[in-house]
Amino acid sequence: MTLVEANSPGGATCLTSRTELEPAGGPQMAVAPAKFAMRNRDGGAYAYETRYLDGAPARAVLIDSKQSVLNRCEAAVAAAIDEGHPVLSRLPRIEVRYERDAAVEEYSDLTLPHRAFDGHIRAGSVDGTPVTQLEQYRAVRNATPGSARALLDASPVTLVFGGWDSSRATRQGRWRSILVGEIIGFCADDAATNPGLKGGARVDPVGMKIELTEAAMKQLATNQRSELSGATYDKAVKEAAKAKGGKGVSASMLGLGGIPPTLEALAGVACHRIVRSHVLSFAALRQLRFGAGPEGDAACRALLAALALNALARSDAELVLRANCDLREAGPVMVELDGRGGQVRQLDGLTIPEADALLDAALTHAEATAGVAWDGPVMHVQGNPSIVAGAVADGQDDGA
Repeated sequence: MTLVEANSPGGATCLTSRTELEPAGGPQMAVAPAKFAMRNRDGGAYAYETRYLDGAPARAVLIDSKQSVLNRCEAAVAAAIDEGHPVLSRLPRIEVRYERDAAVEEYSDLTLPHRAFDGHIRAGSVDGTPVTQLEQYRAVRNATPGSARALLDASPVTLVFGGWDSSRATRQGRWRSILVGEIIGFCADDAATNPGLKGGARVDPVGMKIELTEAAMKQLATNQRSELSGATYDKAVKEAAKAKGGKGVSASMLGLGGIPPTLEALAGVACHRIVRSHVLSFAALRQLRFGAGPEGDAACRALLAALALNALARSDAELVLRANCDLREAGPVMVELDGRGGQVRQLDGLTIPEADALLDAALTHAEATAGVAWDGPVMHVQGNPSIVAGAVADGQDDGA
């Protein structure tokens, strides 16, 4: 099996894949790159960098970051689990359960940002015992690259996508991701200094401007209070107080009335070339030991590699990034197995059925060689109710 060979001493350095992409609407279409918040600056910004293209430095914009790529891979695996995939639904994982507004919410190390070491897991309990006091979870936190079996058995996604037990007083687990990837677009040299702007507008067929009296405004806000953010409600009440002498005030903060066209938001970026690339590091995988001997450890590493490739195949098949960033593959997925001394072996990109077959074979081999068992969730955690009680929606303050 190629993956077992690659994960054995002296095996390949890494597996790389590159795909040429293009705007789905054609080369004349601009795409919306990832937008990042900046300190002391309103609005977002695009990340421009200098990269090499055909041997020469060129201006590039980050369309999808390494963190985002891994999140999309995790989401693809989580979706397959929800659909009852025969192998992925058996994936060991840690799940957290919350109850909010008479509904049950479940999250796992596939969806929580810090994976096995996430604060939601650490703040929860199992049968009344704090998770951090459970021997099973302490073994997960005490895992090291030289002894990683507890983490493999409880949260293999943490070994694939990385994790950092950053808040722990000592023995902080810090696991790099074995899979990385990104999408970048090559653009004009002045793209960063002369950004395009897009217009925003809202047309209200009832009236482009709707003004309400103080009483009407307060009543409207009160009627919707349970569904309004604290900031929006407070703003509506404050605006209502400005209505004096029968003069109304604008109800725009409640979504009423129109907005004239304005050029103020960042537009997309025109790119003459877009490249998606991924790297799966066998060199990083070979640093992990699972207490199963050379053959068994190689089988465990191969299983992790197969899981990473399965997640990648599923994620790459769904080119859904964000609004105004619809892309399509402009050519085949170019896959290379990078060996020692500059040797490169060309491989075909995996389809989802092929990735499923590879994962099934890798699991069967790991079961027979290293005693690996995939039986679904290994820990059901009851989330701390004070956390959901204190949750505030994005863009919402505490109502003060």
